[in-house]
Amino acid sequence: MKFLAIISLAFSSAVAFVPGTLAPAHSARIIRMSDEALSEVEAPIEDEEIVPVPEGPTYTCVSKSSIMAEPNTLEFGGVWDPLGLADIGSDETLAWYRHAEVKHGRVAMAAFVGWWAVGAGLRLPGELSHGLDFASIPSKGIGAWDATPGWGKAQMLLFAGLIEFHDELFHSRRSENGHYLRGGTPGKNMCPGVYDPIGLSARRSEEDLARGRSAEIKNGRLAMIGIAGMWFAATVPGSVPFQPDC
Repeated sequence: MKFLAIISLAFSSAVAFVPGTLAPAHSARIIRMSDEALSEVEAPIEDEEIVPVPEGPTYTCVSKSSIMAEPNTLEFGGVWDPLGLADIGSDETLAWYRHAEVKHGRVAMAAFVGWWAVGAGLRLPGELSHGLDFASIPSKGIGAWDATPGWGKAQMLLFAGLIEFHDELFHSRRSENGHYLRGGTPGKNMCPGVYDPIGLSARRSEEDLARGRSAEIKNGRLAMIGIAGMWFAATVPGSVPFQPDC
């Protein structure tokens, strides 16, 4: 009896070291789950619809060809572009050139008139600054600028900068066709009250306005040459033939 009990205990202890019968089934289930996960990963992904992105800008700038075809582009029977600047850059570059030309022409016309007004003895009433009357300013252009106090020069430069800032701001926000580099008209004044303050151009036709813009560009070019000539005549005596001392 003791012998049978010892044999049964030994047999039961040996069974403890035999792998269980559930292990293969469990391993098969893990392998099957891995295959399913792998099949989900390798499943083809449906192509999403790609929305095409428009190439280039969405605005229409004034083209280079249209600017070069304008009558006011011609001077002395041909295109006045000795440095070939029209061939540099894009349509936006030439639109910026045209806008800068018109603005510099306007400034040059104002400077030309102001230079001769001071030379003719015209003065504003009152004082330019404390202890300095307008009447005491020299009659020559360079001397008049030199006699202006530093704060007066700073005020003039600040005023010019404000006009430039508002002009760019109004071109972006109030122009019918947008900024002059984004489809607007180069050279169009957008700062209210600075150009044509009494509204002389309000009743003019579009053809008349076009002729006026062409005349403005040509007069501005002459004014830039004229003010440059007076500057050289004042700073380098005898550099400009037939130019009086101014």
